[in-house]
Amino acid sequence: MADIKSPTLLTIKGGLMLLVGLTASAIILLRHPEWFTGALLATAVWGFCRAYYFAFYVIDHYIDPGSRHAGLLAFLRNGPGKWRKPRA
Repeated sequence: MADIKSPTLLTIKGGLMLLVGLTASAIILLRHPEWFTGALLATAVWGFCRAYYFAFYVIDHYIDPGSRHAGLLAFLRNGPGKWRKPRA
C-alpha cells in the first residue's frame, strides 16, 4: 500500500483520529464520571503523546539522525549497536 500524500486526505485522517480519541474519552467519562478517572485519562493521554514525540522526533533527531525506519519495530530490530552517532 502506498503512502498517503494528499494534504486533504491527511487532514481528514488526522481529524478522524481526533474524533476517535474524543469519543472514547467521552464514553469513559460518561460511564465513570469521577474526577479521578478524568485525571487518570488525562495523564494517560499526556504520557502517550510524550511517547509519540520521543518515538518520532527524539529518535530521528538525536539517537539515530538521518535514518529512516519502517516503524518502531524496525528501529528496535536494528538495536543500539547499529544506531548512528549524532554529529557534534
